[in-house]
Amino acid sequence: MSTEAAPWTRPYFWRSDARAMLLYFVFGEFPQELKLDIARHGSAGLPAGMTMHRFDKNTLAHWQGHPLRGALAELLRNDDAETFRIARAAPECILLRGELDDPPTLDYLRDTLGVVGALLDVGGKVVIDPQMLALLSAQAWRGRYADGGASPREHVLILAHEEGDGTWVHTRGMRKFARPDVSIRGVPQADVERAGALALRLVEMQAQGMRFVEGTALETDGIPAGMTARLGGSPEDPRFNNVHVEFVWPDA
Repeated sequence: MSTEAAPWTRPYFWRSDARAMLLYFVFGEFPQELKLDIARHGSAGLPAGMTMHRFDKNTLAHWQGHPLRGALAELLRNDDAETFRIARAAPECILLRGELDDPPTLDYLRDTLGVVGALLDVGGKVVIDPQMLALLSAQAWRGRYADGGASPREHVLILAHEEGDGTWVHTRGMRKFARPDVSIRGVPQADVERAGALALRLVEMQAQGMRFVEGTALETDGIPAGMTARLGGSPEDPRFNNVHVEFVWPDA
């Protein structure tokens, strides 16, 4: 049953000079002629700027960008060894990637996700989303994006690491929205949950189009005063693979 593609709005949209970047790998065994029912997944087709490439296993074996090798592969294997094995055994991989000037809606994401969903209908077994270090079986992908995947939370990873001056709470994946990832330093152990909730809120607001400028002060209920935005980083930063906006948790 086909469904009309509903718009995904960005109500706080304020255009930036950044570009949204999407990257997905779909491993499986596909028919020679791909016939995708994208409308069934609420997609209008790959947006301008996105491309789809098909690789066989032999070609992948000599490809330096192979997501099942190196440090990323170790992370993915440790996360789900069986799904990793299925991906490694797959005879083919379809790569979806592209960059788009900061879009005023999230329709580009909706449409790309719909293509991924349609690929899973015709032989796809595993999806890798390297921007959020995610390895998902077809069943797990459908479960996560069963409602269309409109929630920004489903596309971004929130992490917490212990450091000498407290916990570092940060995100990965905001490049999908042409926005910086969030970094919150020096969080006391007792406040990690609050900092995580704040990071999630900032993810949602940025995905909906909000932008930070240098020195923006956060004024949010339940968050201590004195947190100001500092912009930095680059897409080559391996901690984020993106620029980031950083805040320091105030001393009690």
